[in-house]
Amino acid sequence: MKKLTRKEEEIMNLFWEHGAMFVKEVLNLYNQPKPHFNTVSTMVRILESNGFLSHKVYGNSHQYHPIISKEEYHKGTLAGVIKSYFNNSYMSAVSALVKEEKISVDELKELINQIEGSNKQ
Repeated sequence: MKKLTRKEEEIMNLFWEHGAMFVKEVLNLYNQPKPHFNTVSTMVRILESNGFLSHKVYGNSHQYHPIISKEEYHKGTLAGVIKSYFNNSYMSAVSALVKEEKISVDELKELINQIEGSNKQ
């Protein structure tokens, strides 16, 4: 899955939060100074061509809607990071987090206990 740019993710977050919208509705959600209509329209069409959005036609207008959920995107992004930076090894990724002190051994044990508990149910 392609990684979104900061601006693309900003637009996708609007779709994930609000659902199907016309470009004008997306633009209305921006604070001042608002980007130009054509800029937002182009970004939305790029997101569609990259498989993140689809549309329904209403006369001369297109109403866009997400076809990938936020959860699917985040899972794909995490998998890409693990593949690219940790040789597709989740164990190496977790080990790096522990070594960098981003997660403590106690937190890791707690996580293992939670997983084991949910597997028993």
